[in-house]
Amino acid sequence: MAYDFQVTVDSAEPHTQADWWAETLGWTAEPSDEAFIREMIAKGYAMESDTTVHRGALVWREGAAISHPETSRRVLFQLVPEGKTVKNRLHLDVRVGGPENMEDESAKLQARGATFLHRGSQGPNRWITLADPEGNEFCIG
Repeated sequence: MAYDFQVTVDSAEPHTQADWWAETLGWTAEPSDEAFIREMIAKGYAMESDTTVHRGALVWREGAAISHPETSRRVLFQLVPEGKTVKNRLHLDVRVGGPENMEDESAKLQARGATFLHRGSQGPNRWITLADPEGNEFCIG
């Protein structure tokens, strides 16, 4: 039996990261269900301290997710207390339409807070490795 999965990214600011990656991938930041959050607090399943306000909406403090607009693909950004300290053991490869688009996309991403790390190649394949605003490495190609 095949399983479905989501990718979860540890984050210092999950809602900000979710917004950044949603724009980067052309995905959608999942909306908050404020009524559900208030109901969970009213019933004692959660506390006000479990929430925060992001872009004027009441949200769960611990995480935010983005989803592909046409599939069930999902990335969850979850709050962790520690900062990133070492190289990722897993990273995203973002396909930007081929080598002819890499430089422009790299420049756009850097203008939005990504950091250039290096260029790579293997045979005919080329890519640019960047880091998102929290330092998580990813490649575009």
